[in-house]
Amino acid sequence: MPRRYFVALLGSLGGSFALFYLVLFGLGATGHLPPPSLANSICVDEKLAHLRAQPPEAPNLLVIGSSIAWRHFDGDVVRRENPQVRPLNGAFCGLTANQSTFAGSWLLQHYPSVREVVMIASPHDFENCGRMRTEVFDPRDAEDFVYRGSSPWPYYIKYFAPGALLRNALTIGAKRAGGEVMDPLIFDRYASGPMETHGVRDTLLYGPVRHFDQACFDALDRFAREMRREGRRVLLASTPMHPAWKRLNDPDNAMQDAFGQRVRQVLAPLGGEFWDGDGARVVDEAAFYDGIHLRWSAVAPYSAALARHFQFGAAPPAAAAALAGAPRL
Repeated sequence: MPRRYFVALLGSLGGSFALFYLVLFGLGATGHLPPPSLANSICVDEKLAHLRAQPPEAPNLLVIGSSIAWRHFDGDVVRRENPQVRPLNGAFCGLTANQSTFAGSWLLQHYPSVREVVMIASPHDFENCGRMRTEVFDPRDAEDFVYRGSSPWPYYIKYFAPGALLRNALTIGAKRAGGEVMDPLIFDRYASGPMETHGVRDTLLYGPVRHFDQACFDALDRFAREMRREGRRVLLASTPMHPAWKRLNDPDNAMQDAFGQRVRQVLAPLGGEFWDGDGARVVDEAAFYDGIHLRWSAVAPYSAALARHFQFGAAPPAAAAALAGAPRL
């Protein structure tokens, strides 16, 4: 009886594995297979899969941040302004500032050619760092998957989440196709995520910034110190905010002013730079499809202003060499 029981148990397990992988192969054959769930976030996982499939060649500018940075950087426009730049958009959606700096440090291990790092951020990214796990994915698993060419199939078992797999399988095809999908998962050659929809969300979606979390600024400080030690230029640009959002949540600009002041306090002593992309007023109200996200057509003037302000590629290597020779902090 025990022997038959164990044979039946092993047979059931083997059959379950076989059925699961048959489902995966079927989803893959029809274009509906989501990436392995290394981060349990479809847009983060899809970005990792994109970096695996299309590795960049020796970038010298790295963009980091959340969905703001992912969707608000037009590499072609930046290169027209600063032709010497080879950008990589290393931003992932839904990240707090500490998670963005974690992802930035992880990416920089693989791209020693990067001399400048720019974070494009909303004040919302600096609200809740202390409550969010910094490592948004396991760096060792992500390293093996993205850079070492390890087979993706074992990760579907290690990060087994059938409910999420089913939900993502139902929408991944449309999101990869782009078009008028509200949250497309498409990437340009710089790994940015163009949002080309003409629609708008039903609401501004994002509420007020109620407080800043010191843990976010501590993470930025650690990252800036790391960049200084490595001789890299570190920059932060704020994103434009919907005028209606500002009228409702920050009518006197006090929150934006406080955000800029706190970022400058962190970066200035370390040779970092801040640009107030909201105060620059390079886009109008029609540019937005929610409280903080721009349509792709409006990303061009924002990216051009960003490039003109920071003059990517103009400071390094001289500035980087000077920073590298400065006393360690």
